[in-house]
Amino acid sequence: MADCLFCKIGTGEIPSDTVYEDSHVRIFKDIHPKAPVHLLAIPKTHIESIAHLGHDHGAIVAALLYGAKETAERMGLTGYKLVFNVGREGGQMIDHLHLHILGGWQKGAPKHEV
Repeated sequence: MADCLFCKIGTGEIPSDTVYEDSHVRIFKDIHPKAPVHLLAIPKTHIESIAHLGHDHGAIVAALLYGAKETAERMGLTGYKLVFNVGREGGQMIDHLHLHILGGWQKGAPKHEV
C-alpha cells in the first residue's frame, strides 16, 4: 500500500532501528515504548490486521512468531509478552498487521495480566 507507514518501514523506504529481518518480516524498536524492551514485528506484505488473514498467510504468521522468538533470545529476554491489537476497538492504531514484543522488566512481570 503506497501510503502505509509500516509498508514503507518494511521496504526500508523509512528507516527504523531494525533488530531482525528475513524475507517475510522486519522487527524494529518502537519509537514510543511501553516497556523497557518494546519491539514491533511487521510482515513486509501488507495485511491490515489479524481479521484480514487468509489461509495463504500461514508462512507470514509463522515468520512473525519465529522472528519474535529469535529476537527475544538474542536480546536475552527470558520472559516477554506478544500482543496483537485488532481493530480500533482493540487498540490497533496503524492499519498494518503488527506484533508487539514487550519485555525487559527486571523484578518480575508487570502488574497487568491478560
